Amino acid sequence: MIAVLAPGQGSQAPGMLAPWLELEGTEDRVRRWSELTGLDLVHLGTEADAEDIQDTAITQPLIVALSLLAFDELQRVAPVADDAPVAGHSVGELAAAAIAGVLTADDAVRLAAVRGAEMAKACALEPTSMAAVMLGTPEEIVAWLAEEGLTAANQNGAGQIVASGSAERIAKIVAEPLAGTKVRALKVAGAFHTEYMAPAEDALRAHAAGITPQDPTRPLLSNADGAVVGSGAEYLERLVKQVTRPVRWDLTMDGLVSLGVTETVELPPAGTLTGLVKRQLKGVVTTPTALKTPAEFAKLTGQEASK
Repeated sequence: MIAVLAPGQGSQAPGMLAPWLELEGTEDRVRRWSELTGLDLVHLGTEADAEDIQDTAITQPLIVALSLLAFDELQRVAPVADDAPVAGHSVGELAAAAIAGVLTADDAVRLAAVRGAEMAKACALEPTSMAAVMLGTPEEIVAWLAEEGLTAANQNGAGQIVASGSAERIAKIVAEPLAGTKVRALKVAGAFHTEYMAPAEDALRAHAAGITPQDPTRPLLSNADGAVVGSGAEYLERLVKQVTRPVRWDLTMDGLVSLGVTETVELPPAGTLTGLVKRQLKGVVTTPTALKTPAEFAKLTGQEASK
């Protein structure tokens, strides 16, 4: 069985949208999404530099828009089965929700723009940051971070945990890492997936109140616990709460395994989730594919899309 993966923030790169705009009808869709979000997504995805697209308010709708364009092309050239599971990482869950029919594509991109803008505002309220913690055991790291007044905001599996919290406390663990670990500061706007994002959660809930979700049409996994969520209303509520709660991609990968997934295709901007799958699910997922450009559909053409 194949699963579709939608990446999150941090996977973006300058010009990542350019090759996809060469596909018929895609530029018109992106220009409509630009009107919906008040952002020139065509310019931002083709000509903006790395610093510009690192802005949380820009990155999030841009990534969701790109993932949705790519999924539509995937379904045209190498379609996955209607029962193929889908999972997204952090903001990628919005793309996953649209792929599963919980949200419309327009609602997903617009919600991503609201999410990004409100999280950026929350980041500006006080100095916060994040850091990657490598090596060590997950249990030890999570306990250590709690003792340091920090949150294990992303438990990504494959030995990767991201700490989140006040800038002062992040600086401390970078300077004084737990024995046996390495800690690297991340270039991010602030402490995502913590209580520092509470104002963004409130704003997101107000916006989500105007959305009428549908129940998923394919298995849709949640970052909260890796479970398949059958209710559209519940999934939308999880999307709202997600900005202040940890991302459990480790449990999400466990959920994929429990569904019998042996192949994955990661939508653009692809690479990060495929790397995690290769390391954590080696020998289980035998065909992990990262779609970075339309040219890479050749990897899937002729392959059986679903087993």
